[in-house]
Amino acid sequence: MAHRGRPRGFDADAALKNAVEVFWRQGYEGASLSDLTAAMGINRTSMYAAFGNKEELFHRALALYAEEEMAYAREALAQPTAYAVIETFLRANAEALTRDDRPVGCLSVQGGLAAGGDNGHIARFLADSRLAGEQALAERLARAIEEGDLPPDTDPHALARYVMVVSEGNAVHAAAGVPREALLASVEIAMRAIPTRQLK
Repeated sequence: MAHRGRPRGFDADAALKNAVEVFWRQGYEGASLSDLTAAMGINRTSMYAAFGNKEELFHRALALYAEEEMAYAREALAQPTAYAVIETFLRANAEALTRDDRPVGCLSVQGGLAAGGDNGHIARFLADSRLAGEQALAERLARAIEEGDLPPDTDPHALARYVMVVSEGNAVHAAAGVPREALLASVEIAMRAIPTRQLK
């Protein structure tokens, strides 16, 4: 008799980490339920019972990805100057995009590039997630302006968007096989556009 429901020894945390990798490599549309359950080591009944449907599983996978794989973004925001915040973020991002022990690229960028039959829900969810990160950076840069660390005429939202454009562009190129050294070279060029406080 076939077992139904959650198998003995089911490790929800390990299963979710495996789902993250499938979505990361294949995107939301490209990851079939068969791919996901095979990687997670459970059947569909168990997946639905533990995580809900595919979209709910993806939401939980992205939350875990943000918590573990993008911890560097939170660490960057804690840097003492705006320049250090941006440089730390972009350099750590380029390194994270090209780790040997992880899929290349970025789950939040690649996950929803292909439009599918979900009426754009996943693409919108991912866009909102990226915009939340951009807003957090803009708030940190606004504080830097108040503290005199950035010139007073700096637009924190435009600068945050510029930084995110660089990081997301690097994510696309990393997924296409561009090596870390080339991404870091782009970061070096991007940093020349970052305004700094003029010492008197």
